Amino acid sequence: MTDRILTTHVGSLIRPQKFVDVLRAIENNETLPPGTYENSLREAVDQIVRQQAEAGVDIVSDGEFGKSYNWAFYVHTRLSNIVTRPLTEEEGGDELATAGGGRDRKAFPEYYAEADKATGLAGRLGNRFINRGGPIQYTGQKDLQRDIDNLKAALGNVKVEGAFLPVVAPASAMPGGMSEYYPDEKSYLFALAEALRVEYKTITDAGLYVQIDDAFLPFMQEKLVPPMSLGEYKQWAQLRIDALNHALVGVPIEKTRYHICWGSWSGPHMFDVEMKDFIDLLLQVNVGAYSFEAANVRHEHEWKVWRNVKLPPGKKILPGVISHATHVVEHPELIADRLIRFADVVGKENVYASSDCGFAQSPLAQRVHPSIMWAKLRMMAEGARMASEHLWGKRAA
Repeated sequence: MTDRILTTHVGSLIRPQKFVDVLRAIENNETLPPGTYENSLREAVDQIVRQQAEAGVDIVSDGEFGKSYNWAFYVHTRLSNIVTRPLTEEEGGDELATAGGGRDRKAFPEYYAEADKATGLAGRLGNRFINRGGPIQYTGQKDLQRDIDNLKAALGNVKVEGAFLPVVAPASAMPGGMSEYYPDEKSYLFALAEALRVEYKTITDAGLYVQIDDAFLPFMQEKLVPPMSLGEYKQWAQLRIDALNHALVGVPIEKTRYHICWGSWSGPHMFDVEMKDFIDLLLQVNVGAYSFEAANVRHEHEWKVWRNVKLPPGKKILPGVISHATHVVEHPELIADRLIRFADVVGKENVYASSDCGFAQSPLAQRVHPSIMWAKLRMMAEGARMASEHLWGKRAA
């Protein structure tokens, strides 16, 4: 588009209650009639796509409804020779091995003790992901095709500018993972990347945008530094950026977007890596658009970093202008102001309006009330309209 700012979001949306009831029944090992899950999933995707269009979202997703676990670890059921086991006693202090930890937890232990009980996060920590028994290959074609078919069928009932499916980056697919099959870390990561390429390319071959989610790459800095230096962390991250670019070989760049956040859980986030220290890594990723948090109070000021960075030709940015982490609904004038700031530094034609991160932490865990999520998305659309009128004048749609 050349006459207005388009709207999108990061992907994960709160499931409709009818679908949640089915998911809870499955979690409780209840017996359901054959086809119940598949039919409920299809209906839920159709509903969520229609609701996005009604809220003014231009580039929609399936809400990530087809993912069985969460935004990242869903892929373990779509890869061969991946196992999960509890950490050993020796590994308990290994920052690379543990999904939790980090300076934020050490600085605010009382907060996290309470938060873990409320969110159930403690039960999801303490595992190690291992490649064992053979090469990593992609085996999730059936589930992936189901997700593609459900989204494309739902698109037939709405008028939007496009649609995307979010999937995971190599660094976030198996954070702290290890291989007992490949000879070294690079071989293991590049094999993982080649398997994930199947997912990326299948999505774009279907005419959809692919969004590659990589929350763990920035988040790991606050776990690894110290004892690592910032330079050592960036060397660690560079290998994972290289693996991601390997995964993107053959995937059309104009159909790709890359999302980062800083873990995006509700918490202090005092030790997040600063965007100025990460942006060189971000811009190395061979995608068409970059999605990042820019609405929350820890990172909103970092729009200034783009004053000193040249956005490569043809690239777009998708800054978050609404937050998933607060129940306060942003005013459209504030959203417009945020968009105009970015447009002034990278060009109005290079900015899309987005959310900071997903509104559902997992299939059964929402971050805000559904009514608030929809209000935020409507306000984003209104703010984008106001920003477009300011930037394009009467030409704005």
